[in-house]
Amino acid sequence: MTDRKKKVMVSGCYDLLHAGHIAFLNKSAAFGELHVCIGSDENVRRLKGRSAYFSQDERLFMIKNIGCVAEARIATGSGMLDFEPELAAVRPDIFVVNRDGHTPQKEALCRRYGVEYKVLKRIPAENCLPHSSTDIKGEVGFPYRICLAGGWMDQPWVSELHPGSVVVVQIAPTIEFNDRSGMATSSRKIALELWGNRLPPGNSVRNARLLFGAENPPGTRYVSGSQDHLGLLLPGANRLVYDGGYWPSRIDSTVEPEILAWLESVIHLIPVKPRPDDYDPIRTKRLTVKWVKVLGQAGDLCWESILKMNLQHLGESLTLTLEAWKHLLPCTILPETLKDLESVSSYPGAIFSGSGGGYLIVASDKKINGAFKIKIRTALESNF
Repeated sequence: MTDRKKKVMVSGCYDLLHAGHIAFLNKSAAFGELHVCIGSDENVRRLKGRSAYFSQDERLFMIKNIGCVAEARIATGSGMLDFEPELAAVRPDIFVVNRDGHTPQKEALCRRYGVEYKVLKRIPAENCLPHSSTDIKGEVGFPYRICLAGGWMDQPWVSELHPGSVVVVQIAPTIEFNDRSGMATSSRKIALELWGNRLPPGNSVRNARLLFGAENPPGTRYVSGSQDHLGLLLPGANRLVYDGGYWPSRIDSTVEPEILAWLESVIHLIPVKPRPDDYDPIRTKRLTVKWVKVLGQAGDLCWESILKMNLQHLGESLTLTLEAWKHLLPCTILPETLKDLESVSSYPGAIFSGSGGGYLIVASDKKINGAFKIKIRTALESNF
């Protein structure tokens, strides 16, 4: 009597299938009969804050038709361990992840079921470049920008009272962010008209100036702040220093991988209601030197905390910015959005992405229920 072939299980979303997926599945199948567990549409939305590019039925069809796969099914659980019901049903001998997919929770779950846990290095298929689905989405789409601290300092009627900083981060389009949510979607739409769905070649700051001019032609009643345009065009994290003008007097930037990886790990976004149509967040202004100074200093604190990877100070900078908004422009904070803020507990700091709603940005090294992560773009399109 021959020994039975070992059962091997892997799990994942398997959206935007690429050569790296195939290489991983082939390597996993080398250990035995390969069973693949695919994330459901509902769980993908819950974890990533967006729908998968392909439905669960389409993804299942593609995986089932890969030669090395013996059996594939949709995960019926939820969260990062959505495959647990299938793990219990299939009872594999081995569970395989790549290094990016390894978590202590997965390892502990396998240990509890008596399943051998293997972590593979991420090595691309022969003659192929290394890819992840997130990389691909970031490469084929125009980025968004997120403002972490100091927002509104890019308006001269604010920074002329006292100079200060705004901190912006260029992020990959891993989801389609809502309009009217403080993600520079209006500026991004104009950029798409100018350049299509890819970043333009050439000097990034110069391109940001072109975008600023395109959105703010002569006679514009409300000038969109340049932090939107610079945030969309400059990779990594950036401090923009304003001193009474529409354009910053200084730009400091970092694309240091360790710093940006840390920032990705501690920033969480929770969707809340976008700003209502026709709502004017600046209809009431209570500008004082004291609170403009606080706002600008919050930007500086945010920048220093990013460079030093200091979570506590990062959280303080977000909260200081929010507090300054309450005093300077009280209509930027709606009562109903404050309820969203109160629903999140035990974090160093938080702010809203937009005036009146959008996304709640939370700085924390703990898991935040209902939140998703950002992917910061680090590729330098050109020297600037």
